Amino acid sequence: MHALKSVAGAAGLGMIGFYLGLGFVAVLRAMLGYPDAWGGEINIVGGYVFGLVGWLMGIGMWGIWIREWFGLKTYQRRAPGWQRYFTFNTDHKVIGIQYLVTFIVVFLLAGLLALGMRLELASSGMQFISHSQYNGAMGLHGILMIAVAVAAVIGGAGNYAVPLMIGADDMAFPRLNALTFWLIPPVAVALLATPFLGGIETGWTAYPPLSTTTNSSQILFDLAIITFGLTSILGGLNFIITIIFMRAPGMTWGRLPIFVWSMFVTSWLAIFFTQGFAVALLMILLDRVAGMAFFSAEAGGDPLLYQHVFWFYSHPAVYIMVLPGFGLALEVISHFSRKPLFAYRYAVGAFLGILGLSGVVWAHHMFTSGMPNYLHGPFLVATELISIPTGLIFLSALGTIWMGKLWLQTPMLFAMAVIFNFACGGVTGIFLADVPTDIHLHDTYFVVAHFHYTIVGGEIFALFAGIYYWFPKMTGRMYNETLAKLHFWWMFIGFNLTFFTMHLPGVKGMNRRVADFPESLDNLNMLVSISGWLLGLSFLVFMYNMINAWIRGPVAEANPWRARTLEWQTTSPPPHENFPEQPVIKGHPYDYGVPGSVHGVFPNSGLAGAPSGSAGGGGQ
Repeated sequence: MHALKSVAGAAGLGMIGFYLGLGFVAVLRAMLGYPDAWGGEINIVGGYVFGLVGWLMGIGMWGIWIREWFGLKTYQRRAPGWQRYFTFNTDHKVIGIQYLVTFIVVFLLAGLLALGMRLELASSGMQFISHSQYNGAMGLHGILMIAVAVAAVIGGAGNYAVPLMIGADDMAFPRLNALTFWLIPPVAVALLATPFLGGIETGWTAYPPLSTTTNSSQILFDLAIITFGLTSILGGLNFIITIIFMRAPGMTWGRLPIFVWSMFVTSWLAIFFTQGFAVALLMILLDRVAGMAFFSAEAGGDPLLYQHVFWFYSHPAVYIMVLPGFGLALEVISHFSRKPLFAYRYAVGAFLGILGLSGVVWAHHMFTSGMPNYLHGPFLVATELISIPTGLIFLSALGTIWMGKLWLQTPMLFAMAVIFNFACGGVTGIFLADVPTDIHLHDTYFVVAHFHYTIVGGEIFALFAGIYYWFPKMTGRMYNETLAKLHFWWMFIGFNLTFFTMHLPGVKGMNRRVADFPESLDNLNMLVSISGWLLGLSFLVFMYNMINAWIRGPVAEANPWRARTLEWQTTSPPPHENFPEQPVIKGHPYDYGVPGSVHGVFPNSGLAGAPSGSAGGGGQ
């Protein structure tokens, strides 16, 4: 239990740092003659910064990293078994599981908030909570789910699988990798503390002028998301350097697994665009605590400026969320179709095309904002253009499935659901890219349905495909396949019942982010709410299956799927440095059906990866 005591100690240091920061700013304010030294929101900023530093030093950053800056000997806390997940551990596999478990918990918390919202929206009128409480629940649900969408696949599956798939022993910067995870708990604490300061009234978008005048929960929101953005930028940098410089000999760019390609492109998106959201919230913060007027019209500012800066990040952020999901789905589909990935080079080109186009479509979120009309056409065209590389990804998936020897295990079911769900989201996206239609549908539940089809239907379904696919690798155990398929069908049906139906009140003009609606929409909203609760209950099956399998599931083979990529050519779970020796890449990761082809070999041990003709299990 030493590791848990260390976490408690770090939390204590964080709390001490928070109060020291509050006091430090209060003393400065008193010295500068402010009448209420303890009453400013800037005190919260000082407390957060000092508390964040105290937390990081206490969790292990001081011993493993900062001591080196002062010429002192570094040390790392060693913890056995499960306790290592509560330490500042630099092993990418530990960090990947830390991310996955953390964001599954966050996902479930955000889901509970959604169920509460749907309970209130089951019928018109206010039943259980007030308008302000609904706003707070909606805002917290939104930002928690955005955090899950941004970090769960990238931080969890990406951290765990990418070094294994490219034949590396770890990430390029292991300590930086650990730092990116341990910045997350203070973000979660700050967001979960917002209800105690009045709740997030602005939704996750934090538009001014409301965000510059609302309660002090906005300060915690701003600080948390700026910190979260830092983890995204640092993580993206780490992935880029790792993929460029740490690939195994023989792993050319043309032999890179498609999931690794998706992570590489996503990392560039994170580096290019994440600072947009951080800058927008920093300007909100400065308006509130430093008397600036970026968004105050009467003082010469412009509230519309915020939307441009915000969406310049937040539309590319959609692809930061979705591209790793696409890569994961294509990865699984190829292995479970026992075919080479169809149009591999075109799929890679599609990822790069999305990288290029994603930064020039942000203002399609602003067709009703009052921006100049002459900008509508160019942004409409640019938005339609980005459907071309997305279509190439669909082509790759469908071409791989076509005439394949499909093995319909749970990972494959979730991967194919990604393609179906995102196709639905893509079709509705065409309506929202069209200016006249968007003007009618803007800020309605049609947009909510579209967004959930793209992010939940695309990326979150891919996340579950990845969890089921790599669970044997991570734990050395197998889950119950019957329960896993029950979870899939229950979740798939519940999801589509919920969000397909949600388009209908949107077409009828039902506003999103509002706690009430006309009585004429009662029947539709009751159906959406019942379907939403059905969807929520499906995760009980998932949680039981995963926890039970991790504790007492049957021992898994090293390569239960008979896949060709490198992560399946080592033990389950892998050793500390992943492989007994550095692998050498001899062939393509998806050359199924090519006689004698192997992906990777271990020259000194005489071991080779799974041959191209491996069938991969019963029922094939």
